[in-house]
Amino acid sequence: MVPDHVRGMKCALLETITLQVFNPVVQHRMKKKLIIDVDTGVDDAMAIMVALANPDVEILGITCCHGNTPLENVLKNTLRVLKVCNRLDIPVYRGCSKPLLARKQHAGDYHGKDGLGDVPDPDAPGLDLLQKKNAVQAMIKLVKENAGEVILVATAPLTNLAVAVQLDPSLPKKLKALYIMGGNSESRGNTTVCGEFNFVADPEAAYIVLDRYTCPTYISTWEFTCRNSLSWSFCDTWLAQCTQKAEFMKKISNLSRMKAQSADYQKEITAGTGFNSCDVYALAAAIDDTLITESEEVAVAVELEGTYTRGMMVVDYIQKLKKDHKAIIMKKVDLEKLKQMLTNALK
Repeated sequence: MVPDHVRGMKCALLETITLQVFNPVVQHRMKKKLIIDVDTGVDDAMAIMVALANPDVEILGITCCHGNTPLENVLKNTLRVLKVCNRLDIPVYRGCSKPLLARKQHAGDYHGKDGLGDVPDPDAPGLDLLQKKNAVQAMIKLVKENAGEVILVATAPLTNLAVAVQLDPSLPKKLKALYIMGGNSESRGNTTVCGEFNFVADPEAAYIVLDRYTCPTYISTWEFTCRNSLSWSFCDTWLAQCTQKAEFMKKISNLSRMKAQSADYQKEITAGTGFNSCDVYALAAAIDDTLITESEEVAVAVELEGTYTRGMMVVDYIQKLKKDHKAIIMKKVDLEKLKQMLTNALK
Protein backbone atom coordinates (compact mmCIF):
# COMPACT_ATOMS: atom_id res chain seq x y z
CA MET A 1 0.00 0.00 0.00
CA VAL A 2 1.38 3.44 -0.99
CA PRO A 3 1.66 5.85 1.96
CA ASP A 4 -0.45 9.01 1.74
CA HIS A 5 2.55 11.38 1.69
CA VAL A 6 4.12 9.47 -1.23
CA ARG A 7 0.81 9.45 -3.10
CA GLY A 8 0.57 13.19 -2.52
CA MET A 9 4.06 13.77 -3.91
CA LYS A 10 3.21 11.74 -7.01
CA CYS A 11 0.04 13.74 -7.59
CA ALA A 12 1.88 17.03 -7.18
CA LEU A 13 4.58 15.92 -9.61
CA LEU A 14 1.98 14.79 -12.16
CA GLU A 15 0.17 18.11 -11.84
CA THR A 16 3.40 20.03 -12.42
CA ILE A 17 4.27 17.99 -15.51
CA THR A 18 0.74 18.40 -16.88
CA LEU A 19 0.89 22.17 -16.44
CA GLN A 20 4.29 22.43 -18.12
CA VAL A 21 3.24 20.32 -21.08
CA PHE A 22 -0.27 21.64 -21.70
CA ASN A 23 -0.33 25.17 -20.29
CA PRO A 24 1.21 27.62 -22.79
CA VAL A 25 1.70 30.20 -20.04
CA VAL A 26 3.82 27.85 -17.94
CA GLN A 27 5.69 26.33 -20.89
CA HIS A 28 9.24 27.56 -21.40
CA ARG A 29 9.38 29.73 -24.47
CA MET A 30 11.36 28.28 -27.31
CA LYS A 31 14.48 30.29 -27.99
CA LYS A 32 15.12 31.69 -31.45
CA LYS A 33 18.02 29.86 -33.03
CA LEU A 34 20.42 32.20 -34.81
CA ILE A 35 23.49 31.84 -36.98
CA ILE A 36 25.21 35.21 -37.35
CA ASP A 37 27.46 35.78 -40.36
CA VAL A 38 29.78 38.71 -39.65
CA ASP A 39 32.78 40.74 -40.80
CA THR A 40 33.27 42.05 -37.29
CA GLY A 41 33.81 45.76 -37.20
CA VAL A 42 32.30 47.99 -34.55
CA ASP A 43 28.69 47.68 -35.77
CA ASP A 44 28.92 43.87 -36.01
CA ALA A 45 30.26 43.89 -32.44
CA MET A 46 27.18 45.84 -31.35
CA ALA A 47 24.90 43.39 -33.15
CA ILE A 48 26.57 40.35 -31.57
CA MET A 49 26.25 41.93 -28.12
CA VAL A 50 22.55 42.65 -28.67
CA ALA A 51 21.99 38.98 -29.52
CA LEU A 52 24.01 37.76 -26.54
CA ALA A 53 22.01 39.92 -24.14
CA ASN A 54 18.63 38.57 -25.23
CA PRO A 55 17.42 35.62 -23.12
CA ASP A 56 15.16 34.38 -25.92
CA VAL A 57 18.06 33.84 -28.33
CA GLU A 58 20.33 30.85 -28.83
CA ILE A 59 23.34 31.55 -31.04
CA LEU A 60 24.23 28.27 -32.73
CA GLY A 61 27.39 29.71 -34.22
CA ILE A 62 29.10 32.79 -35.60
CA THR A 63 30.54 32.49 -39.10
CA CYS A 64 33.18 34.98 -40.20
CA CYS A 65 33.78 36.55 -43.60
CA HIS A 66 36.06 39.13 -45.22
CA GLY A 67 34.66 42.66 -45.19
CA ASN A 68 35.20 45.53 -42.76
CA THR A 69 38.73 44.25 -42.25
CA PRO A 70 40.77 41.23 -43.47
CA LEU A 71 39.50 37.85 -42.28
CA GLU A 72 42.22 37.30 -39.66
CA ASN A 73 41.13 40.51 -37.92
CA VAL A 74 37.47 39.53 -38.20
CA LEU A 75 38.21 36.26 -36.38
CA LYS A 76 40.19 37.99 -33.63
CA ASN A 77 37.55 40.70 -33.24
CA THR A 78 34.71 38.20 -32.91
CA LEU A 79 36.55 36.36 -30.15
CA ARG A 80 37.27 39.66 -28.39
CA VAL A 81 33.57 40.51 -28.35
CA LEU A 82 32.66 37.09 -27.00
CA LYS A 83 35.31 37.37 -24.30
CA VAL A 84 34.06 40.69 -22.95
CA CYS A 85 30.58 39.16 -22.81
CA ASN A 86 31.91 36.01 -21.12
CA ARG A 87 30.58 33.84 -23.97
CA LEU A 88 33.60 32.16 -25.49
CA ASP A 89 31.52 28.98 -25.42
CA ILE A 90 29.82 30.07 -28.65
CA PRO A 91 31.43 28.40 -31.71
CA VAL A 92 33.25 30.72 -34.14
CA TYR A 93 34.08 29.56 -37.66
CA ARG A 94 36.57 30.74 -40.28
CA GLY A 95 34.86 31.62 -43.55
CA CYS A 96 35.78 33.11 -46.92
CA SER A 97 38.74 35.48 -47.04
CA LYS A 98 37.95 36.99 -50.45
CA PRO A 99 35.01 37.58 -52.82
CA LEU A 100 33.85 34.99 -55.35
CA LEU A 101 35.10 36.93 -58.40
CA ALA A 102 35.55 40.56 -57.50
CA ARG A 103 38.86 42.10 -56.57
CA LYS A 104 39.52 41.68 -52.85
CA GLN A 105 38.17 44.67 -51.00
CA HIS A 106 37.58 45.66 -47.41
CA ALA A 107 36.26 48.86 -45.88
CA GLY A 108 39.54 50.69 -45.58
CA ASP A 109 40.10 51.92 -42.05
CA TYR A 110 36.67 53.36 -41.23
CA HIS A 111 36.44 51.08 -38.18
CA GLY A 112 40.19 51.29 -37.74
CA LYS A 113 42.83 49.18 -39.46
CA ASP A 114 41.97 46.25 -37.19
CA GLY A 115 38.19 46.77 -37.49
CA LEU A 116 37.69 47.58 -33.80
CA GLY A 117 39.00 51.10 -33.49
CA ASP A 118 42.70 50.22 -33.31
CA VAL A 119 42.51 49.77 -29.53
CA PRO A 120 45.36 47.49 -28.36
CA ASP A 121 44.23 44.34 -26.56
CA PRO A 122 47.18 42.29 -25.27
CA ASP A 123 44.80 39.83 -23.61
CA ALA A 124 42.79 39.06 -26.75
CA PRO A 125 41.83 35.39 -27.15
CA GLY A 126 43.96 33.32 -29.50
CA LEU A 127 42.74 31.86 -32.77
CA ASP A 128 43.26 28.39 -31.35
CA LEU A 129 39.72 28.82 -29.95
CA LEU A 130 38.25 28.68 -33.46
CA GLN A 131 36.31 25.62 -34.54
CA LYS A 132 38.08 23.24 -36.93
CA LYS A 133 35.13 23.05 -39.32
CA ASN A 134 34.99 25.95 -41.79
CA ALA A 135 32.13 28.44 -41.79
CA VAL A 136 30.33 27.17 -44.89
CA GLN A 137 30.39 23.54 -43.75
CA ALA A 138 29.22 24.60 -40.30
CA MET A 139 26.38 26.69 -41.72
CA ILE A 140 25.11 23.78 -43.81
CA LYS A 141 25.41 21.31 -40.90
CA LEU A 142 23.75 23.54 -38.30
CA VAL A 143 20.84 24.36 -40.58
CA LYS A 144 20.35 20.69 -41.48
CA GLU A 145 20.36 19.68 -37.81
CA ASN A 146 17.81 22.40 -36.97
CA ALA A 147 15.73 22.40 -40.14
CA GLY A 148 12.94 24.96 -40.13
CA GLU A 149 14.20 26.63 -36.96
CA VAL A 150 17.30 28.63 -37.90
CA ILE A 151 17.25 32.36 -38.56
CA LEU A 152 20.35 33.35 -40.51
CA VAL A 153 21.49 36.94 -39.94
CA ALA A 154 24.03 38.28 -42.44
CA THR A 155 25.84 41.52 -41.62
CA ALA A 156 28.84 40.95 -43.90
CA PRO A 157 29.47 40.57 -47.63
CA LEU A 158 27.42 37.53 -48.66
CA THR A 159 30.27 35.29 -49.81
CA ASN A 160 29.78 32.56 -47.18
CA LEU A 161 26.06 32.36 -47.95
CA ALA A 162 26.65 32.17 -51.70
CA VAL A 163 29.17 29.34 -51.38
CA ALA A 164 26.86 27.49 -48.97
CA VAL A 165 23.89 27.51 -51.36
CA GLN A 166 26.06 26.33 -54.22
CA LEU A 167 27.25 23.37 -52.13
CA ASP A 168 23.76 22.66 -50.80
CA PRO A 169 21.00 24.07 -53.03
CA SER A 170 18.37 22.85 -50.54
CA LEU A 171 19.77 25.06 -47.75
CA PRO A 172 17.30 27.99 -48.15
CA LYS A 173 14.30 25.65 -47.82
CA LYS A 174 15.60 24.52 -44.42
CA LEU A 175 15.89 28.07 -43.05
CA LYS A 176 13.18 29.75 -41.03
CA ALA A 177 14.24 33.18 -42.33
CA LEU A 178 17.14 35.25 -43.63
CA TYR A 179 17.91 38.78 -42.42
CA ILE A 180 20.42 40.83 -44.41
CA MET A 181 22.10 44.14 -43.68
CA GLY A 182 23.10 45.34 -47.11
CA GLY A 183 22.06 46.78 -50.41
CA ASN A 184 20.21 49.97 -51.12
CA SER A 185 16.70 50.74 -52.31
CA GLU A 186 17.27 54.21 -53.79
CA SER A 187 20.69 53.77 -55.43
CA ARG A 188 22.33 55.85 -52.68
CA GLY A 189 25.84 54.53 -52.26
CA ASN A 190 28.25 54.60 -49.34
CA THR A 191 31.12 52.88 -51.16
CA THR A 192 30.47 53.63 -54.83
CA VAL A 193 28.06 56.12 -56.38
CA CYS A 194 25.22 53.60 -56.34
CA GLY A 195 26.50 50.80 -54.13
CA GLU A 196 26.35 49.84 -50.44
CA PHE A 197 29.53 48.24 -49.07
CA ASN A 198 28.38 44.68 -48.29
CA PHE A 199 26.96 44.20 -51.79
CA VAL A 200 29.79 46.03 -53.57
CA ALA A 201 32.38 43.94 -51.71
CA ASP A 202 31.03 40.81 -53.46
CA PRO A 203 28.34 41.60 -56.07
CA GLU A 204 28.22 38.05 -57.44
CA ALA A 205 27.60 36.65 -53.97
CA ALA A 206 24.83 39.18 -53.34
CA TYR A 207 23.26 38.29 -56.70
CA ILE A 208 23.32 34.56 -55.90
CA VAL A 209 21.83 35.03 -52.43
CA LEU A 210 18.97 37.25 -53.56
CA ASP A 211 18.29 34.84 -56.43
CA ARG A 212 18.48 31.48 -54.66
CA TYR A 213 17.48 32.09 -51.06
CA THR A 214 13.73 31.74 -51.42
CA CYS A 215 13.06 31.55 -47.67
CA PRO A 216 11.43 34.61 -46.04
CA THR A 217 14.05 37.31 -46.65
CA TYR A 218 14.25 40.62 -44.82
CA ILE A 219 16.60 43.38 -45.96
CA SER A 220 17.89 46.28 -43.89
CA THR A 221 19.21 48.66 -46.53
CA TRP A 222 21.74 51.45 -46.14
CA GLU A 223 19.13 54.20 -46.57
CA PHE A 224 16.84 52.53 -44.02
CA THR A 225 19.53 52.49 -41.34
CA CYS A 226 20.44 56.11 -42.04
CA ARG A 227 16.85 57.33 -41.82
CA ASN A 228 16.30 55.46 -38.58
CA SER A 229 19.51 56.54 -36.90
CA LEU A 230 19.57 57.48 -33.21
CA SER A 231 20.61 60.74 -31.59
CA TRP A 232 24.15 61.36 -30.44
CA SER A 233 22.73 62.23 -27.01
CA PHE A 234 21.35 58.69 -26.76
CA CYS A 235 24.75 57.37 -27.76
CA ASP A 236 26.36 59.37 -24.93
CA THR A 237 23.91 57.96 -22.38
CA TRP A 238 24.25 54.45 -23.78
CA LEU A 239 28.03 54.44 -23.49
CA ALA A 240 27.96 56.03 -20.03
CA GLN A 241 26.73 52.83 -18.38
CA CYS A 242 29.18 51.73 -15.70
CA THR A 243 29.90 48.26 -17.02
CA GLN A 244 32.83 46.45 -18.59
CA LYS A 245 30.82 46.00 -21.80
CA ALA A 246 30.07 49.72 -22.04
CA GLU A 247 33.72 50.59 -21.48
CA PHE A 248 34.72 48.14 -24.22
CA MET A 249 32.18 49.59 -26.65
CA LYS A 250 33.21 53.15 -25.84
CA LYS A 251 36.84 52.37 -26.64
CA ILE A 252 36.30 50.49 -29.89
CA SER A 253 33.70 52.93 -31.25
CA ASN A 254 35.57 56.16 -30.51
CA LEU A 255 37.37 56.30 -33.86
CA SER A 256 34.36 55.54 -36.06
CA ARG A 257 32.20 57.89 -34.00
CA MET A 258 34.57 60.80 -34.64
CA LYS A 259 34.42 60.04 -38.36
CA ALA A 260 30.63 59.70 -38.35
CA GLN A 261 30.22 63.06 -36.62
CA SER A 262 32.43 64.84 -39.10
CA ALA A 263 30.74 67.21 -41.52
CA ASP A 264 32.20 65.45 -44.54
CA TYR A 265 30.79 62.06 -43.55
CA GLN A 266 27.34 63.47 -42.83
CA LYS A 267 27.34 64.84 -46.39
CA GLU A 268 28.45 61.49 -47.80
CA ILE A 269 25.66 59.40 -46.32
CA THR A 270 23.03 61.58 -48.09
CA ALA A 271 20.19 60.36 -45.89
CA GLY A 272 19.68 61.00 -42.20
CA THR A 273 22.14 62.00 -39.49
CA GLY A 274 23.07 60.66 -36.09
CA PHE A 275 24.27 57.44 -34.52
CA ASN A 276 23.83 54.65 -37.06
CA SER A 277 24.81 51.16 -35.98
CA CYS A 278 24.03 49.59 -39.35
CA ASP A 279 24.26 45.91 -38.49
CA VAL A 280 22.14 46.12 -35.34
CA TYR A 281 18.93 46.77 -37.29
CA ALA A 282 18.90 43.43 -39.11
CA LEU A 283 19.88 41.52 -35.97
CA ALA A 284 17.32 43.30 -33.79
CA ALA A 285 14.55 42.65 -36.32
CA ALA A 286 15.47 38.96 -36.41
CA ILE A 287 15.07 38.80 -32.64
CA ASP A 288 11.85 40.83 -32.41
CA ASP A 289 9.65 40.91 -35.49
CA THR A 290 7.50 43.68 -33.96
CA LEU A 291 10.48 46.03 -34.16
CA ILE A 292 9.80 46.86 -37.83
CA THR A 293 6.73 49.08 -38.05
CA GLU A 294 6.70 49.60 -41.82
CA SER A 295 8.03 47.51 -44.71
CA GLU A 296 7.36 46.66 -48.34
CA GLU A 297 7.47 43.36 -50.19
CA VAL A 298 9.13 43.51 -53.59
CA ALA A 299 11.33 41.46 -55.91
CA VAL A 300 15.01 42.40 -55.83
CA ALA A 301 18.21 41.60 -57.71
CA VAL A 302 21.79 42.89 -57.92
CA GLU A 303 23.36 44.72 -60.85
CA LEU A 304 26.61 43.07 -62.01
CA GLU A 305 27.55 45.43 -64.82
CA GLY A 306 28.18 49.14 -65.13
CA THR A 307 30.91 51.50 -64.05
CA TYR A 308 28.73 53.19 -61.44
CA THR A 309 25.99 50.62 -60.79
CA ARG A 310 27.87 47.35 -60.16
CA GLY A 311 26.75 45.98 -56.79
CA MET A 312 23.64 48.15 -56.63
CA MET A 313 20.48 46.44 -55.43
CA VAL A 314 17.72 46.59 -58.05
CA VAL A 315 14.20 47.02 -56.66
CA ASP A 316 11.55 45.80 -59.10
CA TYR A 317 8.44 47.91 -58.49
CA ILE A 318 7.05 47.28 -61.98
CA GLN A 319 7.57 43.50 -61.91
CA LYS A 320 9.94 43.26 -64.87
CA LEU A 321 12.14 40.65 -63.19
CA LYS A 322 9.35 38.07 -63.27
CA LYS A 323 10.48 36.68 -59.90
CA ASP A 324 8.06 34.77 -57.68
CA HIS A 325 10.14 35.32 -54.57
CA LYS A 326 9.95 38.77 -53.01
CA ALA A 327 12.03 40.24 -50.22
CA ILE A 328 10.70 42.32 -47.37
CA ILE A 329 12.49 45.65 -47.31
CA MET A 330 12.44 47.40 -43.95
CA LYS A 331 11.25 51.01 -43.94
CA LYS A 332 10.60 52.15 -40.35
CA VAL A 333 11.59 50.86 -36.94
CA ASP A 334 10.35 51.27 -33.36
CA LEU A 335 13.26 53.35 -32.09
CA GLU A 336 12.30 53.01 -28.42
CA LYS A 337 12.48 49.22 -28.64
CA LEU A 338 15.79 49.48 -30.46
CA LYS A 339 17.19 51.77 -27.76
CA GLN A 340 16.17 49.30 -25.06
CA MET A 341 17.84 46.42 -26.88
CA LEU A 342 21.05 48.41 -27.24
CA THR A 343 20.93 49.45 -23.59
CA ASN A 344 20.45 45.86 -22.44
CA ALA A 345 23.41 44.78 -24.55
CA LEU A 346 25.85 46.76 -22.40
CA LYS A 347 24.43 45.95 -18.96
